[in-house]
Amino acid sequence: MRKLIMWNVITLDGYFEGDTSWDLSFHENIWGQETEKLSIEQLVAADFLVFGRHTYEGMAAYWKAEKGEIAELMNKIPKLVFSRTLKSVDWNNSTLVQGNAAEEISNLKTQGNGDMYVFGSANLSETFINENLFDEYRIGIAPVILGSGRPLFRNNGVRKNLALISTQPLSTGGVILKYRDA
Repeated sequence: MRKLIMWNVITLDGYFEGDTSWDLSFHENIWGQETEKLSIEQLVAADFLVFGRHTYEGMAAYWKAEKGEIAELMNKIPKLVFSRTLKSVDWNNSTLVQGNAAEEISNLKTQGNGDMYVFGSANLSETFINENLFDEYRIGIAPVILGSGRPLFRNNGVRKNLALISTQPLSTGGVILKYRDA
């Protein structure tokens, strides 16, 4: 059975984006050999990358022009784009899904053995959290206190107890935390 995995980088104070859209400057504080290796391992294991509209647009704009092993994988892997407002998607191997995101992911989880990764996509992730669809949460913590921005986990009234799978300290001072449902 496929696993749905969240992968996000946040600041120590919980923000996954600064005050403006795509303010991800703190990612530089966690990036290094370990996170590059993890990124490649995750992409090699991925059957699908899963995005909401906003994240898809930013990722497509960035990765289409990039070079290197990670860019090749990002451009090659099939992508599912959940949006009710987009009319089409043009990034290589992307499929627009306008139906119920939770139902679509539930069905896909039963149809294979690879992993599906959600990058960014806070609104879509909130839907998947509320529907108990994530099998694993992988969170990179950048050693930065941003002070303000957009939190990854908003206070939506849903409590979720998690069990720690692993921790990986990074030479950059950051840490990768992996959790599953308790």
